Amino acid sequence: MKNKIFKYDFLIVGAGLIGSLTALALKKKKLKVLVIEDKNVIPNDQRTLAVNANSKEFLEKLGIWDHLKTKPQQINKIIIKDYINSSPLIFSNDREAMGNVIYNAELMKIARQNLSNLQILKSNIQIDLRSLSPKKITKIHNKYYSFKKIIISIGKKITSSQINKSLTFNNGDFSYVGFFKHQNDHNNFAYEFFNQDGPLAVLPSPYLNNKKSTFIFSTNKPTTYPKIKSLIKKNFSLSHGKILFDKQLYKFPVIPHITKYHKNYIYVGDSLKSIHPVAGQGWNLGVKDIQALMKLIDKYPLESEALSSIYYSRRLIENSLYFGFTSLINFLYENPTTFNNNFIRFGYKGLLSFKLLRNIFIKQAMGRLSLID
Repeated sequence: MKNKIFKYDFLIVGAGLIGSLTALALKKKKLKVLVIEDKNVIPNDQRTLAVNANSKEFLEKLGIWDHLKTKPQQINKIIIKDYINSSPLIFSNDREAMGNVIYNAELMKIARQNLSNLQILKSNIQIDLRSLSPKKITKIHNKYYSFKKIIISIGKKITSSQINKSLTFNNGDFSYVGFFKHQNDHNNFAYEFFNQDGPLAVLPSPYLNNKKSTFIFSTNKPTTYPKIKSLIKKNFSLSHGKILFDKQLYKFPVIPHITKYHKNYIYVGDSLKSIHPVAGQGWNLGVKDIQALMKLIDKYPLESEALSSIYYSRRLIENSLYFGFTSLINFLYENPTTFNNNFIRFGYKGLLSFKLLRNIFIKQAMGRLSLID
């Protein structure tokens, strides 16, 4: 007797945030989905997540947003400072918040619970990605499966030894993430400070009395926690008052990349790209990956290679623009020359002087800017 073959529409490799949310979005379309993960434990990621307006709407449609137990912290204003220009750039939107800050671990727990409830997640699966291809019979936990499409969302750069080469800008930085309590109300303001060692972002963190913030400092230079504390105190004691840091500091590698197209796979999230955290839009771009894929599924048969190739070409446009822009900004600030400094001043002046440019920035920050539909 032949082994029974279980036929599915999608296999998703990786049950991180973007992989889990992709699965939930596909299930909402009544498609048959299986998710595999190499670990059995939900990652306890203590970082916060900046969710723009577009991503919030996406989570609302999936029925996830209202299940967050910790009230999201709104971002009502974004203030950008640097070591070159004397005046800050200030962006705000009168109609709605420019974003919300939530805890990664809380969103991850809800998404994973939904996968478990739907009985579409298999954990502790070790699989060679190179062995996977659409319609090929695949053995998982002593059962045999066939998939029309394979989605890769493993949350890290795909190396040539796994599947394919990636386009990279540099050897990458490290991001240092932590929290601090402060004397003054943060007033729902988010800050981005560009200094010569790398960008420092300070975001309002969900906490009572608006007196806790999270920071993300990215650099390719050696640093220590005392140096990071000194940098934050120097630039934020005036606005935040007395600062008391948490003991824990989290360190994460950042390798900006864009993965090349492969006909057998659909990449989403960090498997498709990773951008420098200057813009703070990496996760929100992952949500746009999911949204773009959902639109194309309504137009093309799942078996069609055009679905994969058109998805990649469309996402390549927006992701490449972010990739190039954030890498350029980081390079300009970390390599001060007369030309670089004047280039930055010119960009500052444009944002200060032209309302159209400011509105484009606000739409981009909120995820409302559509480069291709």
